[in-house]
Amino acid sequence: MRLERGDALARLEGHDHAVLGTVHPRRGVDAVPVAYALDPDGYVAVPVDLVKPKAAWRLQRERNLEGDPRATLLAEHWDSRDWSRLWWVRAGLLWQSDAEPDRVAALSAALAARYPQYRHEPFARLIILRVVDVTGWSAQDL
Repeated sequence: MRLERGDALARLEGHDHAVLGTVHPRRGVDAVPVAYALDPDGYVAVPVDLVKPKAAWRLQRERNLEGDPRATLLAEHWDSRDWSRLWWVRAGLLWQSDAEPDRVAALSAALAARYPQYRHEPFARLIILRVVDVTGWSAQDL
């Protein structure tokens, strides 16, 4: 069954991880698993953190967004034993290169509250994106 916008956003907000897809100029879709926070106004923060090792501090997803500001965030629940519990939510996003400092601070605090590893806000920076559309599906109304 197709999810209404509010239900889709609620599932996205309640899920603990998703896959962020950006557009690489040669390869096409670049998809990576991410932690994120969603605010009530429909803005998403994806951290560039100081917790996990990085090959480089300027991530490919950031370079991709500089070339094409569109992105997708996909969250899903899979249960191989009970397909009546399956669902997915896909949010179309637009990168906000000039996000307001107050919004960045609020999303940073939301990430710190959401993930224990981020309680001290160990971020090099946050990638801020705005939800421009959302769709979702569920095998049943949960």
